[in-house]
Amino acid sequence: MKDSVPEEHLYLVPTGEDVDNQFVTKNLLGDLEVHLISKCQLPMVVQSCCLPAVVAKDGKFCRAGLSVVLRHIIQKTYEADPSKKYVLELLGFKKTCLKACAEVSQWTRLCEISIPLAVEGFLTASPEHCQAVPADILHLERKLGEPVRVHNDDKIRRQKLQQQKAGAEAAVPGLSKEATEEGKTVEVHDHPLPSLELSVAFSKLHVQEASNAVREDPVIRRTKTSDLPPLDHIFAEGLYFTLADIVLLPCIHQFLVHSKKQGKNLANLPLISSWYRRVQEVPGVKKAADKCSMQLLQLPELMPAPEEQLQDFSSVPDELEEEHEDSHFIGGPRPTMTKLMESGIEAKFSPHPCPNWTIDWTNLPSAVSPGEGKMSSDRALRKQQQLNNLVAAVKKLAKPGDVIVDFCSGGGHVGIVLAYMLPSCQVVLIENKELSLIRAKDRSDELGLNNISFIQANLDYFNGTFNIGVALHACGVATDMVIEHCIKARAAFVISPCCYGFIQNTVKFKYPRSNQFKEILSYKEHMILCRFADQTAVQLPPERRLIGKQCMGLVDLDRAWAAEGSHYSVQVISMEPESCSPKNNMFVGIPT
Repeated sequence: MKDSVPEEHLYLVPTGEDVDNQFVTKNLLGDLEVHLISKCQLPMVVQSCCLPAVVAKDGKFCRAGLSVVLRHIIQKTYEADPSKKYVLELLGFKKTCLKACAEVSQWTRLCEISIPLAVEGFLTASPEHCQAVPADILHLERKLGEPVRVHNDDKIRRQKLQQQKAGAEAAVPGLSKEATEEGKTVEVHDHPLPSLELSVAFSKLHVQEASNAVREDPVIRRTKTSDLPPLDHIFAEGLYFTLADIVLLPCIHQFLVHSKKQGKNLANLPLISSWYRRVQEVPGVKKAADKCSMQLLQLPELMPAPEEQLQDFSSVPDELEEEHEDSHFIGGPRPTMTKLMESGIEAKFSPHPCPNWTIDWTNLPSAVSPGEGKMSSDRALRKQQQLNNLVAAVKKLAKPGDVIVDFCSGGGHVGIVLAYMLPSCQVVLIENKELSLIRAKDRSDELGLNNISFIQANLDYFNGTFNIGVALHACGVATDMVIEHCIKARAAFVISPCCYGFIQNTVKFKYPRSNQFKEILSYKEHMILCRFADQTAVQLPPERRLIGKQCMGLVDLDRAWAAEGSHYSVQVISMEPESCSPKNNMFVGIPT
């Protein structure tokens, strides 16, 4: 992890001061070389992240967060030995399992954050405070009861209908071993057929094709897709065993062990119990559990809980609540804009501090320029114009020694320019997409930059200190997440928002953001503004683009006022020229 540290070793970071080195390493897997290391000994880029993390030998490229680290391990394992295709299949169809960040994916959040925290709270609570099953465990139970959608599910659902039909005929009294229907011979079974979903799931695990011995009935072939039976969960994400199951198993195991010790009734968790038993049948799971000193339980089969029983424990997710909505509200932006105008609220734009300033692109190395053969000349010009605006604002704020964080950095268009033009500052690029960040690292290496580092992680897993936060076209709620990070760090920010139509209530963020807007608009009315704020494309009629620009201004005014409530001075500015992007608003926020 540093020059003095051996390559590709596993390090554990104690959370307390009184950790026994020998005790910890003795109880770990015998075939791994493990060391303890204090947090202050970690490379600086790792100290800025939530663990677990994987860091490159040069200490400048860090991958942080459980899902990101596990996905990286799986990909590297397959690259080292392509014969281990079964390892790569843990990433699921199109290799997207737990790829979406927890901020936008309910499933990633449940596996990576909600369930681990819920189980930790359950294990550490006093006996009188852990009587109820944690809400997030019940949420997982409900998720396992939802219909499954998988690639090519139409074919599997028709097979399931044929299986159900065969099973129903077997249950009709008086039928002999063979019955005739529409001139065809139908096989009748003495015993219930195994779940088709189970057959499909485990045939893949054993590298076999699911049985297609029974020819499809013409009636079934003509059945509408909407009339086909839904598929049931076999594993966490659906039919197939994936990384999600691996992440959930240790947590659910600890929850079940603790519940059993306390004599708790698990009757309202039949789907989790079935999933837990099923996972144990996956080749290699029991062996891996033994290596980790996990003694897996043998649970009895439970009957599914009535829907109303689960409902008693459930609560409506905050992001779905739409309190105080006006049921007589008429859609479209004008009523909402008029409502705000009647309260004296209109979109306001501050004058641009340096509208004519521009980077001297012609005298910069090609690797600094956002074009570099990867985009059309027109798009590259607009990207340069966007960067002129952000870099100008950052240069006015930056001081030698400052740490500047480029959030949602993508391929590093902003961060690389800043690192090159501000050599006395440290620049950190944070991005969830690995390939984008690798491209940025390649460009940085070509330029020989030594004041830049890279973090592949969700925004929530960055907890470092910094002086300026910057983001170009942070999508939807990501803009609010960046502002929140900057406020927590008391850092200035320069942000250009994007994708207003993707804004919606989440676990962490509720809209409108500011008290001034909350007093006037409902959530639904604010969403109308967000939806129309996305209608600024150049091909739209000028009048509609003008309304879109006003809606953008109002949404961003709400954000600016919310930040000012945290003791910031915030300006909303139009980038110059406005034609550089349909999403041409820019925040400049300074702590007061």
